[in-house]
Amino acid sequence: MAYDFEKEKREAMEAGNRALHSLREAQANLDSARNWGLWDMFGGGTITSLIKSSKMDRAKQNMEQAKYDLRSFSKELNDVSMVINLDIETGDFLSFADWFFDNFFVDWMVQDRINKARDQVRDAIWKVENVMRELERY
Repeated sequence: MAYDFEKEKREAMEAGNRALHSLREAQANLDSARNWGLWDMFGGGTITSLIKSSKMDRAKQNMEQAKYDLRSFSKELNDVSMVINLDIETGDFLSFADWFFDNFFVDWMVQDRINKARDQVRDAIWKVENVMRELERY
């Protein structure tokens, strides 16, 4: 069976696009959680906390999917002799503490975690986009 570089490249591009989709979904939910978190810090109530928590849960699911997609992307890149190492940390974003001890300081800690996760996702998107551009030129 002959090695089909174009097929392997296409599969890598598809895997990269899936990873980018998951990362962008996570980014959108983290942006929304950040905005709701600001409302929560400065006068939001239970409803605001629930919405923020829901956005954080969705972002966590997106990030878990992105981790899976990035592993798949990495495997496909190996097939075209490219190596990438991307890692995204997903945590509980302190959502339980935020829900249970709803006060400014806990809200601030959650907001910090959201911002760190946003930075990680943004960096991962940048890395994947760069690898995709290299792959296109390959």
